[in-house]
Amino acid sequence: MRDIKRTAKPGEISVIFGLDTGTLANMRSQKRGPRYYKQGRGVFYFLEDVEAWLKQNPMETIDSIKG
Repeated sequence: MRDIKRTAKPGEISVIFGLDTGTLANMRSQKRGPRYYKQGRGVFYFLEDVEAWLKQNPMETIDSIKG
C-alpha cells in the first residue's frame, strides 16, 4: 500500500491545531513556524510537519517531569 502524506491549507490547519491563520501568515513572512509549501498562490502544510513543529518545544509541567 502506498503511504499518502496528507496536506492542509492554512484554514484547515487553524481548525485542526488551533493556530490562527493570521499567526500562520505572520510566521511564514518571518521564516518561522512549521514547514510549508507553495503551489501557485496556494499555501499547503503537511500535517506531519505541523505536528513535528508543535512537538519541538514542549512546555515541561510538574506532572511531566519524571523523578
